[in-house]
Amino acid sequence: MSDWAPPTPAMPPPPDPNAPAPMVEVTNVTKAFGDVVAVSDVSFRVGPGVTALLGPNGAGKSTLFRVMCGLTPPSQGTVRVLGADARADREVRGRIGLAPQQDALFDRLSAHRFVEIAALTHAVSEPASAADRALELVDLDPRVDKPVGSYSKGMRQRVKLAAALVNDPDVLILDEPLTGLDPVQRNRMIRLFHDLGDQGKCLLVSSHVLDEVARIGSNVLVIAQGRLAASGDYRALRRLMDDRPLRLRINADRPRDLAAALVGGSFVDGVSVSADEVIADTTDIDRFGRHVAAVAKELDVRLYEVQPTDDDLESVFRYLVERRR
Repeated sequence: MSDWAPPTPAMPPPPDPNAPAPMVEVTNVTKAFGDVVAVSDVSFRVGPGVTALLGPNGAGKSTLFRVMCGLTPPSQGTVRVLGADARADREVRGRIGLAPQQDALFDRLSAHRFVEIAALTHAVSEPASAADRALELVDLDPRVDKPVGSYSKGMRQRVKLAAALVNDPDVLILDEPLTGLDPVQRNRMIRLFHDLGDQGKCLLVSSHVLDEVARIGSNVLVIAQGRLAASGDYRALRRLMDDRPLRLRINADRPRDLAAALVGGSFVDGVSVSADEVIADTTDIDRFGRHVAAVAKELDVRLYEVQPTDDDLESVFRYLVERRR
């Protein structure tokens, strides 16, 4: 049984007296578009280092980021970045870097010119040199003079990241920045995030990939259906998720015989059967995997596939929301 539990989303957790001052503080924030509530009563505080914002597509991550950057006002609640309202304080806006999820670049420009323009919008001194440094940080050659419209998805992602870094911000907000990157570049960018966090910068990095979050940062905010479903250390969250029953779909040539043999096994919590598959619930996936193969072999049943049906983010969030109620 885990000793970790999600906080009540309507109230921010009590401050840790030993923790550094929060660099981003979100208090009871709601954002609605007409009758559609995209973010509902979200509260959290984050300080220096890397924090992962985990949620499925459509959960409200991008809307929350836009509110934090001052690009759109909250319908209710307050956001403080570096102690100020980014929407009202231009100086604070200049200390924020944003890499949006949207793939919106000026395709006719070179990467260097695009990042240089980003530097100019922040009134960065020596914008050309700043663009050089930012592109080199993300492993792009600033001397390449070809339009970003010809770049791959991964290269375009890194151009957006360079534009977010060009003003040397204290707070970096990165919306799905690893999408489209190959494994080598993912590792390099995650290493860059950690290096920046170690320098005292605050990074909020969103992802919809559960296992990716473990590498991004140990501090995790989980958002589901516009609400904060959980927050805390990733390892505690992972332990909590490991306690929940996992449902598996088993395709076999004789599903009824297999289901009958599985019923009552100590490694199975429940079994149902249809014309061509068995649905089994288990809280011990490793033990189940070992035993189902042995049972099938003993019965001379041919297994075609053993596949989790709900080991995805949507089921994780449903579990967390139900647990919170």
